[in-house]
Amino acid sequence: MKKLFYFLIVSLSFSTIQAQTTAEIPVENSLTILQNNASEDFQDYDAADLPWHDRRFKVTAGAFFPINNTEIEVGTNNGNRGTKIDLEDDLGFSKSSVSFMATFDWRISKRSRLGFEYFSLDRNSTKTLQKDITFGEHTYSINTSVTAFFDVQIARIAYGYAFLAKPKYQAGLLIGAHVLFTDLGLRVNANQASLEYRDSFNFTAPLPDIGIWGDFVLAKRFGLYVNANYLALKIDDIDGRIISYNLSLLYNVHKNFSLTAGYTGLNFKVDAIEQRLNGFLKWGYNGPTLAAAYTFGGHIHYNH
Repeated sequence: MKKLFYFLIVSLSFSTIQAQTTAEIPVENSLTILQNNASEDFQDYDAADLPWHDRRFKVTAGAFFPINNTEIEVGTNNGNRGTKIDLEDDLGFSKSSVSFMATFDWRISKRSRLGFEYFSLDRNSTKTLQKDITFGEHTYSINTSVTAFFDVQIARIAYGYAFLAKPKYQAGLLIGAHVLFTDLGLRVNANQASLEYRDSFNFTAPLPDIGIWGDFVLAKRFGLYVNANYLALKIDDIDGRIISYNLSLLYNVHKNFSLTAGYTGLNFKVDAIEQRLNGFLKWGYNGPTLAAAYTFGGHIHYNH
């Protein structure tokens, strides 16, 4: 009986050890597979073979969710100064907004690239004034109900030259210009005055800028693009200063199609003189972007 008991214990122990060994084999294999996959994603690939990287052309379109901070002042050229107005606080504009953005990039050569950007934002509000406001040729009295609008389109063209040009990363200088098409206005709502009146002020401001940029392959499906730009310049009757930046992380979904998520900011100050009016505009918008990107055309070739 005792021998039988020992035999059962030894048999059970042997079965348990063998089961553990059998169970451990798939785990080891799984770890090996995961390690191989990680190595494939982060190391064992040729950047020249990536369908989303270093193609001649890239088109991007998506949404921008900026947080706005806007100040304006519009007076007349005969010496009447306008009131400095905070659009968000004084006129009831929402700080947050949603807008459309699009870009087109052309890789001319290993070191040269040309980029085009477009951004559009139309905003409006209705507000009962909490103070007297002089805007343009009229003064809008306290407790008056007014409607305001602020419409902006921004186009940008920029040339980039890469001082560092490698298959997995490029970095260099940018020179370009933002062109602002701006229209802002204020009017008294109906039944608020015996004579309804309105004022508007629009201008087009070219704002040159210079900066730096970098484009990096982080892994087989991940890329990173960054740039920062600045310049202050006076052109004819427009005096402007601009600071802009962008950080964008790319994830390649399938072949030439990718998704990007980033953070973009543009802060500028413009003094402009028009035929009857002169204005001051200080606007900053900063916020996240979500977009889709499609690349096409041949790959850029590097001399190894």
